[in-house]
Amino acid sequence: MDSNTQLTHAQLLELKRWNTPSVYNGWEQVTKQRPNEDGFNLEPVTDFMPQMGPMVGYAVTVVIEPRNAEHPKTNPDSWAQYRAYVASIPGPKIVVVQDLDKPGLYGAFWGEVNSNIHKALGCVGTIIDGAIRDVDEMNNAGFKALAKGMCVGHAYSCPVRWNCSVEVFGRKIEPGQLIHADKHGFLVIPDEDQSNLLDAVRFMDSNECQTLIPAARSSAGKKLIDVLKSINEAATEFGKNVKNKFGGKGEW
Repeated sequence: MDSNTQLTHAQLLELKRWNTPSVYNGWEQVTKQRPNEDGFNLEPVTDFMPQMGPMVGYAVTVVIEPRNAEHPKTNPDSWAQYRAYVASIPGPKIVVVQDLDKPGLYGAFWGEVNSNIHKALGCVGTIIDGAIRDVDEMNNAGFKALAKGMCVGHAYSCPVRWNCSVEVFGRKIEPGQLIHADKHGFLVIPDEDQSNLLDAVRFMDSNECQTLIPAARSSAGKKLIDVLKSINEAATEFGKNVKNKFGGKGEW
């Protein structure tokens, strides 16, 4: 991650006010990637703390293989080394965990202890293509988790490697990439798209609120033909606004 592209804490707080689909609406207007193929999870993921709302942060990455008993023997210091890596990265951070046991859930990397430790190291939550446990205690710690599922035990879920490319829920993620996540899934923002992201999200949200949404909600007492006319006019205005702002990028 280029530190010159990293958003300020104030910008991240503002970005956190929108849900992930709203952030996507802005992102697709400014990215050179393929919005419908790149960026977000391609497999189902469950948000176990939807009441916490969205989380925003920069990726720290780790790979685990809980059913392999050899990993703790191979590197007994892996936890200390991994925690030093996490602590060295500026926050807010989202821990992205690739579980090599997929599709099996042989052990949970996350529970009460590990979530509290990572919260102390500046992490706001995790995305793990594997299992979590102690969900109530993780909630109490204020540590958000998007995961594949839950399980009872932890097995041999020590860090195998970290600060590396990972693939979770069909999406490749690099260390340091900006992530926005909520109950809908997660979106990975390339470095080059960060500087224009917030302005684009603001614009797209405002454009909806000034055109399509009020046209749809002002239908009470109107004839259906007039409702359709109002909505079609609003849709045309919405599309023109997007084209004037972004030159016709994105789905509009």
